[in-house]
Amino acid sequence: MLIGYARTSTLDQKAGLDAQKRDLEAAGCERVFIEEVSSVDVAKREQLAAALAFARQGDTLIVTKLDRLARSVAHLVEVLALLEGKGVALRILAMGIDTSTPTGKLMLTILGGVAEFEREIMLERQREGIAKAKAEGKYKGRAPTARAKADDVLALHRDGIGGTEIARRLGIGRASVYRILNDTANA
Repeated sequence: MLIGYARTSTLDQKAGLDAQKRDLEAAGCERVFIEEVSSVDVAKREQLAAALAFARQGDTLIVTKLDRLARSVAHLVEVLALLEGKGVALRILAMGIDTSTPTGKLMLTILGGVAEFEREIMLERQREGIAKAKAEGKYKGRAPTARAKADDVLALHRDGIGGTEIARRLGIGRASVYRILNDTANA
């Protein structure tokens, strides 16, 4: 059975998700698992886990691009080991790679390393750009949300309202409420 997996990082990437689904169906996938979640948080990738659990010996998992499946070589190797252990091949449409062949396995490992290297370089440039912008006074960072509501947190707490309820009313995290209360108590 041909099993497809499509993923985008955000809800704003609807066109990209539609294109992946179209390409997977054109490749003959009988079942396609789709999700909109960052590749960084592997634990939240429930549809990937479902696709991997669904796959049986002789099946092929198909993705349109390598970065839709794994963001690091370590994660790629982990997925490949799981698939290999189940007797499932992996095919990446954009690269023409099929791990059912020894050459396909070699190419995937090499390209996975290159993709991870490329991402690290991109992140390094991003960090450099942020540092430069900060030095020039152009980068302010994300506006603090909970700290701006510290007075409201303290007022509600003085009124006897618990941390969970304060967080709900103010639209901030419980941890932020307790951080503000602890900072005030320790000041």
